[in-house]
Amino acid sequence: MTIQVLGLNASPRGKESRTLRLVEAVLSGARDEGAKTECTDVYSLDIQYCNACTACYATGECVLCDDFPELFGKMMDADGIVLGAPNYIDSIPAPMKAVFDRMADAVHCRMFSGKYGCSVCTAGGANHERIVEYLNHALNSFGAITVGGVGVSVGRGVDALSEGEKNARALGRTLVQSIRGEHVYPDQEEYQRERRDYFRQLILWNKDQWTHEYEWYVQNGWIKEED
Repeated sequence: MTIQVLGLNASPRGKESRTLRLVEAVLSGARDEGAKTECTDVYSLDIQYCNACTACYATGECVLCDDFPELFGKMMDADGIVLGAPNYIDSIPAPMKAVFDRMADAVHCRMFSGKYGCSVCTAGGANHERIVEYLNHALNSFGAITVGGVGVSVGRGVDALSEGEKNARALGRTLVQSIRGEHVYPDQEEYQRERRDYFRQLILWNKDQWTHEYEWYVQNGWIKEED
């Protein structure tokens, strides 16, 4: 079966985006390992802000009508996910954060269990490592195993971005190899088991209200109906 890898680029600069160059380099490395890839420009999408209504906990559906369901469907269909964002005041641009905020149900349900991911960031100066760490933390929060990241300070020399692209291609190869089981991450796997147990208990306490999430855990064998 062909491995599917999806890249998300959260830069407003379109085809001129240097972050996009890193995302595409990761995807290129993934294709070197036989994966099928797709890249989505998050800035081109209509992603409204989460209103904290918690309807998704009960129904699995969001009450907002925009591009999020299609994007989330692509993420769920992917085996690997690449997140890319520039450093905006030591954080990520608002459109990517809006995507994350719409995924509380995915956090509770560990919906990215079995998926692998990685992240890339560009910064004019410093602290790109902090953004890579945050993006990978988001992937972990959804249940994915992360395989690394690449950050580039584009203001530190004309060769910095080219070197970053080289590292990003290697990261893409590692991503696909990890999906195939050629690399293992026992510490992250244990962390994911602990987080799933935590949310399992939370969902049991709220099972009469969070019916969709309770059913998700039952269907995945993480809760027995007699619990």
